[in-house]
Amino acid sequence: MENQVERGKSWLEKVLALMGMPATAISEGFETIPEDLDSCWLNIEAANLSPEQSQLLIGEKGHNIDALQYLANTLLNINREQNAQGSYTIELDGYRVKRYQELTALLDQATTQVRETGQEVEISDLSSAERRQIHSFLQNSEDLATESRGQEPHRKLIVKLR
Repeated sequence: MENQVERGKSWLEKVLALMGMPATAISEGFETIPEDLDSCWLNIEAANLSPEQSQLLIGEKGHNIDALQYLANTLLNINREQNAQGSYTIELDGYRVKRYQELTALLDQATTQVRETGQEVEISDLSSAERRQIHSFLQNSEDLATESRGQEPHRKLIVKLR
C-alpha cells in the first residue's frame, strides 16, 4: 500500500504543479473516512491555496475533483497487473466526506420512500462514481435494487423493490 500512496502523492503533486496550484498532497489525517470506502486517500493540502483556487479544484458539483480522481485512477493503473492496481480518492477541504454524508442521507430518504410506497425513486445529479457508490451500498440488500437509466450527462439512479 505504501508504494501506491507514494505513487499517488507524487502524481497528484506533479499535476497540481502543472496547474500552478501551490499545494502538496498528504495521505494521513483521515480519521473521518467511512470504513466502507476502501481506497488510498490523498488529501490536497489547502493551506497555500486561496478560497478561489480551492473552489476551482473542486469545481461545480465536484466535477473538477471528480475529473482529477478519474485521471488518477486511470493513469496510475495503466499497464499494472489487476492485483497491483489501486483505488484512489482525492480529497480537498473535506469535500468527499461531506458529500458521502449527503449521499447516505439521500439514500436513506430514497430507501424509506421505496419501502413505504413500493414506488421506485429516481435520484439525479449524481456523478458516475457516486452512482457506483450507491449501487455498492445496496448490492447486498434483500429487498431493494438499483439501476441506472438514461444517457450521460442526464443519467439517473433508480432505487426500487427487488
